[in-house]
Amino acid sequence: MICEKCQKRPAAVHVTKIINGKKTETNLCDICAQEDSAAFGEPKWMLHNIFADLFNQPAAGSPSIPEKREGTIQCEHCGFTDVQFSQVGKLGCPKCYEVFENKLEPVLRRIHGNPGHTGKIPKRTGGTIGLRKEIEELKLKLKAVVGSEEYEKAAEIRDKIRGLEKKLG
Repeated sequence: MICEKCQKRPAAVHVTKIINGKKTETNLCDICAQEDSAAFGEPKWMLHNIFADLFNQPAAGSPSIPEKREGTIQCEHCGFTDVQFSQVGKLGCPKCYEVFENKLEPVLRRIHGNPGHTGKIPKRTGGTIGLRKEIEELKLKLKAVVGSEEYEKAAEIRDKIRGLEKKLG
């Protein structure tokens, strides 16, 4: 396939756009694609754009972010600032996660509902891991129930824990 723009070189970049149900395909060589890269633009839904937008939005129930930023935070390691993150949506280095931790936590809560990643455990390898996690959760629940002096519930939870521990071996 030959480049549709220059009609000289082989097409190496194939762009398909679907806008309002209308599909258009463009086949360009590397050189023409670089020249036209501004025309393709960067989609608004790119992950770093989403992070930047979320970083600029106030958390639910909090006052809105003031237009003028007074206390910018800067990473000592790479020099990246929170203003740059709000524009770019990407951090400068691994240390930025520690430096911007207080500003990233509300964003992560909005996305995941939790600042920590919980993930999923594959069934074939995670049987024991899942049981251990459930036991730990039950132990925390047991401690809370005993603290509120609900001993019948505590006995039920204790029995569940013992049953799971037997499964675990």
